[in-house]
Amino acid sequence: MKMKKSQWVGLAILLALLAFSLGGMAFSPYSISQQDLNAIMESPSATHWLGTDHFGRSMFTRMAHAVGLSFGLSLLCMFTSSLVGTAFGVWSVWGGKKVDVAMGIVVNILLALPGLVVVLLFAAIAPGSFLVLYLAISLVQWVEYFRVVRAVTQGVIQSPARQSSQMMGFGRWYQFKRHIWPAISPSVFTLAAFGGANAILTMASLGFVYVGIQPPLAELGLMTVELFPYYSEAPWLLAQPLVVIALMVFAFHLLAGKRA
Repeated sequence: MKMKKSQWVGLAILLALLAFSLGGMAFSPYSISQQDLNAIMESPSATHWLGTDHFGRSMFTRMAHAVGLSFGLSLLCMFTSSLVGTAFGVWSVWGGKKVDVAMGIVVNILLALPGLVVVLLFAAIAPGSFLVLYLAISLVQWVEYFRVVRAVTQGVIQSPARQSSQMMGFGRWYQFKRHIWPAISPSVFTLAAFGGANAILTMASLGFVYVGIQPPLAELGLMTVELFPYYSEAPWLLAQPLVVIALMVFAFHLLAGKRA
């Protein structure tokens, strides 16, 4: 599969942000909670490359950790939800009518609940827990993979090529690799890219209402809320998490473009 130029641009943006995050976490002389009350809301300088916040904490250090946290969550959710959704989607078709009906009931129940509400409920149970956020977002996202994979697999299962492989004695793993995976992989990759963007937005949304990651950890949505009261005094501080959220979502959407 060839990638389009827009996808390379999206990948380059994500890699640049990842390099910024890793470099900041590895080489910054400051910690995310280290305060300097004599250097409150400073503009970018040689000492603090991105300035300092309202507690005198290094914005470079905090942004690096926040970007890394968002990347970690998005990648974990992408991997888990795609794996679970793909596995259940194929199993639903191959497992027979009873399995298909049972999976359909489960999926319809999940679809009846707004995704963000489900995540908010989980986050309210254990505020600040990265594990709970990861599980809640993955629980919401795997359904989309299931629906797409199930629909595509139904057509592949009935294809003469797949049936020929079955009659020749090839096992299901071979049939999956040879016939099903090539048919579903473009859709899975596209959904994964959109899923990464949605995970970042969901995490930021929870930060906006203070039920996501809790201080002193740095998270883009939480940083936005904390810095909003100072937008007139230090607009460059508020712009930083907002620009990074927009860049990450934009890059994932570019990466989701159809492959040539």
